[in-house]
Amino acid sequence: MELFRVLSVADVRKLLDALPVPSRRVEEVPLLRAAGRVLARGVRAPEDVPAFSRSTVDGYAVIARETFGAGESTPTLLEVVGEVRMGEIPRRRLEEGEAMYVPTGGMLPEGADAVVAVEHVEVMGALLNVYRAVSPGQNVIFRGEDALAGEDVLGPGMRLRAYEIAYLAGLGVREVPVYVPPTVTVFSTGDELVPHETRDLRLGQVRDTNAPAICLLAEEFGAHVRCGGIVRDDEDDFARAIDGALEDSDLVVLSGGSSVGVRDLTLRVLEERFGAEVFFHGISLHPGKPTLLARVGERFVLGLPGNPTSATVVFFLFGRHLLARLAGEAVFAPIALEAKLRRPLASVAGRTDYYRVRLVREADGWWAEPVLGKSGLLFTLLGSDGLAEVPEEKEGYLAGESARVYLLHTRQVAAPPSRKPREGLAARWMEKEE
Repeated sequence: MELFRVLSVADVRKLLDALPVPSRRVEEVPLLRAAGRVLARGVRAPEDVPAFSRSTVDGYAVIARETFGAGESTPTLLEVVGEVRMGEIPRRRLEEGEAMYVPTGGMLPEGADAVVAVEHVEVMGALLNVYRAVSPGQNVIFRGEDALAGEDVLGPGMRLRAYEIAYLAGLGVREVPVYVPPTVTVFSTGDELVPHETRDLRLGQVRDTNAPAICLLAEEFGAHVRCGGIVRDDEDDFARAIDGALEDSDLVVLSGGSSVGVRDLTLRVLEERFGAEVFFHGISLHPGKPTLLARVGERFVLGLPGNPTSATVVFFLFGRHLLARLAGEAVFAPIALEAKLRRPLASVAGRTDYYRVRLVREADGWWAEPVLGKSGLLFTLLGSDGLAEVPEEKEGYLAGESARVYLLHTRQVAAPPSRKPREGLAARWMEKEE
C-alpha cells in the first residue's frame, strides 16, 4: 500500500481553511469565564466608551490653537480659572484665554480640545505660562473614541484573550455568546506501548508519550479532551475504539497506524468499516509525512505518525488548525517571526522541512540556533522555541539567511536542554553486544 493522496503543506492549509465543518452549539457564559472561548456572535457597544472626554496626563485643559507658537522664550499666557476634581463634572465652560487644571483621567471641560502637561507650564498665581504648543486632541481621549454606542466592536469567530475581555468589561458586558468547544478523543496505537506511568518495562515495551503531548496541546487550545488510552494493532480493536469515540467526539486523533506498514490499520479500518471520506493520506513534509485526515459523517479523524516528535510537530502545525475550524474560529494565524540562522539547513526541493530551533535575541534581531538530534528524540523539543520552516521550493538555507519560525510557545524563550546529543551512542551499544 502506498500513500495515495499526498498534499503539499500549502495545499493542506488551504484545505483546512475551506473545510466544511458542522455548525456549533452556542452558549452564554459570564464574561470573566470566557477567556480562550470563541465568539459566536458579534458584540455591539451599548454605550459610548469613554462616556466623557478625559485627560491622559496631569495638566491644564486649553484651547489648542491658543498655544501655537509657544516656546521657552515665547510662552503663551493664559488665565487659570479653576480645576476639575476626579469624578466630578467641570463647573463651567472653558473660554478663550483660559486654562483649567485637570488630573489624569479627569473630565475635559467643554470648550477645551487639548491638555498641556504640567511639566511644560509654569503657574504664577492665577496666570499660566505655557512653554510648549499642543495640537487639537493631544493628551486627550474623546468621548466615544474607544467605542461608539451601537458600533460593532468584536466580530464572530474571534478567540477571546485577556485584552478582549478587558475591553468588553469596559463596555459593561456581563455575558457573551460563545461556541461550545470541540470535544477531542486521543488514542495512541501499537502493541509495544504501555501507559506512561508504567514503572518497570519489559524489553520491547515503550511508554506512551504521544497521548500526553497531544492531549495537552489540544487542551491548551481550548478543546474538551479525553485521553482514550492505547489501542492494540488489531482491526477489531481499532474499529471499536474509533466507533465509540465517534459517538460524542468532534475529532478523533490516533497516533501511529497511519503510515504504510503491514500493521498500520487506520486507513483500512476507516475505509472498510466506516466508509470514511479521506481528504489526504500523506503530507509532503519532514518530519511527519504519514499523516491522514478523514471524515465519518460530521466527525473528523486525524491520523498522526507514531514517531513522538513527528506526531507532536504535525499536531502543532495542522491539528491546531483543524481545532480552530471546529471551534468556530474565523482565522487561524499561528504566531511566527523571521530569524537569521546560525547554521545552514538542508532540505529537498518539493518537500517542506521543519527544524527545531532555539531563539536568541541580539542587537540586530532574532537568531535561530538549530537544536541538534535525531528526529525521533523528544529531548530536541525541550530546548526549542520554534520550528524553522524550509518551504518546498527551496533546497535549504545558508547560515545567516532568514527563515520563518513558528513559535512553539509565547511565554518565554526556552532554556537550553541540560543534556547534549549522545555522540557515538550507537557504536557504544554495538560494542556491548559484541
